Amino acid sequence: MGKVAVTFRILPDGTEVDVADLATSVRSTLGDRVRDVAVRPIAFGLKALEATVVVEDAEGEAERVEGTLRGIAGVGAVETLGVTLV
Repeated sequence: MGKVAVTFRILPDGTEVDVADLATSVRSTLGDRVRDVAVRPIAFGLKALEATVVVEDAEGEAERVEGTLRGIAGVGAVETLGVTLV
């Protein structure tokens, strides 16, 4: 099997959450699977993270990573933006 790059949008659970600290938590939780984490403006000063993570192209892998991201303190919501072969 190959690998896929999955891009997630990670929304903080409130405006008081520091997105830079949240990005650090994402990187430390997922380790070397993370290829990129970027802060993106949403609207009215709100910011979200877009994280690209490389996982095996196997059933349920992206969902497992999404569940891991939801378990990080300060994460309010996670959505998958895209999946592409690496």
